[in-house]
Amino acid sequence: MAAITFSGTDPVHIVGGGLAGAEAAWQIAGRGVPVVLHEMRPTRNTAAHKTGDLAELVCSNSLRSDDKESNAVGLLHEELRRLNSLVLRTADAHKLPAGGALAVDRDGFAAAITAALEAHPLIDIRREEIAGLPPEEWDSVIVATGPLTSPALADGIRKLSGEDSLAFFDAIAPIIHRDTIEMDKAWFQSRYDKEGPGGGTADYINCPLSREQYEAFVDALLAGDKTVFHEWEASTPYFDGCLPVEVMAERGRETLRFGPLKPVGLTNPHSTERPYAVVQLRQDNKLGTLFNMVGFQTKLKHGEQVRVFRTIPGLEKAEFARLGGIHRNTYLNSPALLDGTLRMKAATRLRFAGQITGCEGYVESSAVGLMAGRFAAAEKLGEPLSSPPVTTAHGALLAHITGGHIETIVAGPKSFQPMNINFGLFPPLAQNPTRGPNGEKLKGTDKGLARKRALSARALADLERWIAGDVLAAAE
Repeated sequence: MAAITFSGTDPVHIVGGGLAGAEAAWQIAGRGVPVVLHEMRPTRNTAAHKTGDLAELVCSNSLRSDDKESNAVGLLHEELRRLNSLVLRTADAHKLPAGGALAVDRDGFAAAITAALEAHPLIDIRREEIAGLPPEEWDSVIVATGPLTSPALADGIRKLSGEDSLAFFDAIAPIIHRDTIEMDKAWFQSRYDKEGPGGGTADYINCPLSREQYEAFVDALLAGDKTVFHEWEASTPYFDGCLPVEVMAERGRETLRFGPLKPVGLTNPHSTERPYAVVQLRQDNKLGTLFNMVGFQTKLKHGEQVRVFRTIPGLEKAEFARLGGIHRNTYLNSPALLDGTLRMKAATRLRFAGQITGCEGYVESSAVGLMAGRFAAAEKLGEPLSSPPVTTAHGALLAHITGGHIETIVAGPKSFQPMNINFGLFPPLAQNPTRGPNGEKLKGTDKGLARKRALSARALADLERWIAGDVLAAAE
């Protein structure tokens, strides 16, 4: 694609074409501000990416729960939809059966986002690596290089900030060819027969294990040959939301049974005996020919993955379209380094977005990209920088990143850790619900559910007021 020549307003430069960078570019261009999006792939690839598409999903194909009433990530989905998110619009157009989750055809999803950005007249996509800090003449830059920031740029940021970057390992789950799964042992069912976005209640393939099979599987995981890290990587912590399956097993023999292998809410049609543990697989492409192993991120060596995972009933003859892997993720000590609009305090022409800020997850990265894009566009247009209310999922996430860990100042940078969106980041309600819609007194889990629904309702109401005010401010 030939370079676009802009007239008038100088462009905002975005470094990195992942989910955050793609969303930021869409938001900025949508407000009439030109964008130059710099993406080093495919000129230079990473250890995890496979294509040159923008917004490529390198781990799971799930954007997690789509429940906007009682799940924080589902609420974040809904907020993104109302904020004209390219990522959520595209995800909705390419969704796959996944129970209550929003999963997408990864190839179709990335291709559609790439096409949308390439077609926008205000977006210039340049396939090049930005080695080191962006040029000084770029007066507005969003760094959205994600967890796989190139070494040269990471080193430049580290020197500028005066802080050591923090890092953790993120592991990738294997993907299996559907026609190699033995369905006389496995079966289709969503946990508790929960209906997904597509209306189905049988969106997962389930592989049951007896107690003896589970114990043997745990033994194999623990004994399996694993990736050996370099000396400088040895003390790098994992993010708890994406632990390798063998690391979970190391934390206790029953850990997996209370995590991704929990057997509850499922009924094996092949046996009257209740499974001791269940491995679930989720559809990974639109054709339904590929399924990924839910929660099976791993650092096992490739040969060991094939050997160990084929001990699971139903997967004895499994053929793998992709084996698991592991890569190093880097993120900033954001509460100390970034201001409330995601600018680096030591160099305010630089903003940061996505996982490099210390958020975790596809949806969270997209949301931070959206906010960074809106902040950058408003700054270019001379408009007030209006932050989303802290009562919204976007506002809660922003508050966590830029100031949610006040102990960082006392305890040092290692007290700040990556975080998925969750209701623990939201300000408490003035009063928690104590009675249901019919006046009945709430007890136990019903009270917790009512609280989550009230937090979600408050968030969406406050978001609508913010959107209306933002539109009015832009019109003025």
